[in-house]
Amino acid sequence: MLDPKKLQILVDVAETGSIAGAADRAGVSASAASQQLAALERQIGAALLERSARSVRLTAAGQVLADRASRVLAELHEATRAVHAAAGLQGGTLRFAAFASSGPALTVPALAAFHRRHPEIIITFTEMEPEEAIPAVAEGTIDLAVTHRYRHVPRPDLRGLHQTLLYRDRLVLAVPAHARPAAQTAVSLADFADAAWVATKPVTGFQAVTEHACRRAGFIPYVAFRADDYDLLLSLVGADLGVALVPELLAGARPGIAYLQLADPLGLTRDVHITTRTADPSPAVTAMARCLNQQLTRRPWTRRPPVEHTAPPSSSPPPMPRSPAKPPT
Repeated sequence: MLDPKKLQILVDVAETGSIAGAADRAGVSASAASQQLAALERQIGAALLERSARSVRLTAAGQVLADRASRVLAELHEATRAVHAAAGLQGGTLRFAAFASSGPALTVPALAAFHRRHPEIIITFTEMEPEEAIPAVAEGTIDLAVTHRYRHVPRPDLRGLHQTLLYRDRLVLAVPAHARPAAQTAVSLADFADAAWVATKPVTGFQAVTEHACRRAGFIPYVAFRADDYDLLLSLVGADLGVALVPELLAGARPGIAYLQLADPLGLTRDVHITTRTADPSPAVTAMARCLNQQLTRRPWTRRPPVEHTAPPSSSPPPMPRSPAKPPT
């Protein structure tokens, strides 16, 4: 590998026309510059300079090397500048991913805050569920991902990764507004065993939370409607077509919907994490993590009406929507 310092002296000889001029640019003596050039000639195996008592000029080989070296050194200088800029949050790229339902309340406001503070950094964003995002961070195609994990899901492969708990999001039961009871006690999912259910597609363990939670409560839910888009899912509940488990992060006030706190089964939460590579000390990653945490500190979604509660399990629950297509049991 050719030494960039020696190449720079050769380029400076070509530009100044003398070893003394090149030495002056390098901040060394003419003798030291001459020794560096002689070492470069030995390394490359060709004469680079024609020396005389009063002058020096580049050989044909020396001129070829000086021309190529000028371009190489320019690229190295640019690379150094870009690295310093990225280290000082003055440039570079941040590749960001997050699951879809984090967008309105968390991801989009955090992205906007980051862009306002660090406009020189290029941000790219890709919607990814955890089963896609975690491998993408590990492979280096994503720098930071907002991921989630339900408690019933096995811990993913996190070798080489670091996860910071961002938020523990409890699950609540979305029901049609007419089914809202008056009493102030949390409900059991078993009270809704005969209801029609709206749930996400059970593609993986990440999405199968409804089936898992209902089985823990002692019954198999009749899932009449499936939608991975939470706006559509809640619209189905608001249309009196079923009930649904939803993260509290998404439980915003909507016409025709009440949200009920759950007492049984216990521990119905999803943990929301910031997932990064352990070996990545990027200041941009640190800055984005700070924006996400600050957005949670403001927690604008907590300004919605409080979660409704329902009657004790011993009392009869209000009529719940049932699908006419439900098969007989």
